[in-house]
Amino acid sequence: MNKLIYISLFCFSLGFSQTKTDTLKVQEIQDTKELFSTSDTLFSKKADSVTFKIDKEATLIDSLWLNELIKSPLYDTIQYVLKDDEILLTELEELPTDLLKERLKILDSKTPFHIEYNKNLEQVIRTYLKRRKSAFSALMERARFYFPMFEEQLDKYDIPLEIKYLAIVESALKPRARSRVGATGLWQFMYQTGKQFGLNVSSYVDERSDPYRATEAACKYLASLYKMFGDWDLALAAYNSGPGNVTKAIRRSGGSTNYWNIRHNLPRETAGYVPAFYATLYIFEYANEHNIKARKSAINYFETDTVQIKRQLTFEQIYETLNVDIDVLQFLNPQYKLDIIPYIKGKNYTLTLPVKDIGRFVSNEQQIYAFANAEEAKREKPLPRYFEMNDRIRYRVRSGDYLGKIATRFGVSVSKIKRWNNLRSTRLRIGQRLTIYPRKLNTVSSSKSAKKTYKKSLPKGKFNTYIVKSGDSLWLIAQKFANVSVQNIKDWNNIWSVKNLKPGTKLKIFKK
Repeated sequence: MNKLIYISLFCFSLGFSQTKTDTLKVQEIQDTKELFSTSDTLFSKKADSVTFKIDKEATLIDSLWLNELIKSPLYDTIQYVLKDDEILLTELEELPTDLLKERLKILDSKTPFHIEYNKNLEQVIRTYLKRRKSAFSALMERARFYFPMFEEQLDKYDIPLEIKYLAIVESALKPRARSRVGATGLWQFMYQTGKQFGLNVSSYVDERSDPYRATEAACKYLASLYKMFGDWDLALAAYNSGPGNVTKAIRRSGGSTNYWNIRHNLPRETAGYVPAFYATLYIFEYANEHNIKARKSAINYFETDTVQIKRQLTFEQIYETLNVDIDVLQFLNPQYKLDIIPYIKGKNYTLTLPVKDIGRFVSNEQQIYAFANAEEAKREKPLPRYFEMNDRIRYRVRSGDYLGKIATRFGVSVSKIKRWNNLRSTRLRIGQRLTIYPRKLNTVSSSKSAKKTYKKSLPKGKFNTYIVKSGDSLWLIAQKFANVSVQNIKDWNNIWSVKNLKPGTKLKIFKK
């Protein structure tokens, strides 16, 4: 017990140091409970002529909080937490109050949460149903992919499966979501909190956006919060604003530990956070009754698999060799900030692919790495192929532009625009200047900034005509012909974007 008090005082003196200590032993927790067992709720202690009021439950939680040192709250502007002026004070024909009360009672009986009817929760649910029905259809589509992953981890850590709905409130199930203050990923971890739970960030990788790793970290964090508060409603509130704000609200509410009784003493966003969670839970559980249907999901979690890579690969190289669309690669591997999977000794970086493509990757792994080596050798040249320094243009970003659109316009890849401009993300701002070495001739010639036009002549002689089949990629096609490279096929057929490769397309393959 003395050890615990010493640790607590020491932590206070350091101003809440970020160093994580070992978890308290069960006996030490019991000792702490006994320390504050002199009354049911509060006891007073006199110091000179001043009387101090001490709340035993809040003080116990503070001691556990200090020991865990979880003090980086996940502040965020959460799109599913409604502001006061967004809430509709309206009736909804499809949801009479008595019916809502009955359904909430059923949900309360099925979960470890305190799902009680109140007017505020009713208005949040009605506002969602009135204004955001279509958004929930899209969310249900994403949920088909992410929820099986969440449930697997939640079950592993003995956390209520309904917590999966929290990721909707946090990020709308977008793994690259980022708040105004830097909270990132499906579970919106701040940098320090993420580091504390093993989520590392580098120039190439942000593990807060890794769906699997971030979900496991969120489970660990939520489990530790529940251990502190012994109540899932309070654990949710602490997940949003930090344990300190919750213990302050408990004190200001006279020692009450019921969320609904301390809600008015919580930060404004947190006061709306748990109702947003309950409203989301309700709508998902009663989606059929409200005629909310999920859009057909393009891919399911069970239709994917992972492979550990043994060499740095770019998404573009994977697309060119396996014909897996870059949008799919970004969706399945959102932790890679630059669309590059790094290879670092001692690190296990993996590539997630649809199951149907995993076998092709494993069967052709060495050839894919050889292709990447050849691409890398070309990149080491000081200037892009075919162009001198004065062939570059300076492009000014306009409203509606994004990297994919600009890349297609100039016949280059997104990764090359990133590399030429030292971009670490795909975010652009209007007016931003980009250096581009264009390859799309009709665009180059019409640009005022272009200095020259590169003209390419086709080889003379016989050629084969190849008809593109479903599942083909330029790399797979090149393998069918002797001494033919991906770049040859691009040059011979005026292919500026790999997305132009459609089944049925006829390609000229010259004999070399």
